[in-house]
Amino acid sequence: MFLLDVSMPNRNGIDTLKQLKKEFPRLPVLILSMHPEEQYAVRALKAGASGYLTKQSAPEQLVTAIRQVASGEKYLSPAVAQQLAEAISDNTDKSPHERITDREYQVLVLISTGNTLTQIAEKLNLGVATVSTYRARLLEKMGLKSTAELIRYGLEHGLVE
Repeated sequence: MFLLDVSMPNRNGIDTLKQLKKEFPRLPVLILSMHPEEQYAVRALKAGASGYLTKQSAPEQLVTAIRQVASGEKYLSPAVAQQLAEAISDNTDKSPHERITDREYQVLVLISTGNTLTQIAEKLNLGVATVSTYRARLLEKMGLKSTAELIRYGLEHGLVE
């Protein structure tokens, strides 16, 4: 079993998870993160995680999650189970940020927290032009016109801690 966080130095946990699952498809991975479940849980599960838990969870819940994942089962809190059910349903009422790619979501969160394109490029190990392309795609897909609107959207939808 492997324990992983979404936020790690020099690399995003979702990207790391995808690489781990590509190299070791049967490796059970539990995500333990500071990020609220509504931000990353469904994305982590879709990327191959066996469970997702916030660091604010009760210690007993962590022990239960580790035991379940280590025994080859999935671990979902009731809140994550509800989110997953909504994510896989054919619901056309999804928010724009629920319809974008994982990388676009990462860029949106980083823009929403006030990072410049250069800072985002450094954090995600990408070129500034690539981050600029992601920003342009976000604006188009979400029907927004400016970085300020992206920031406002992130704040209004709780994408910023």
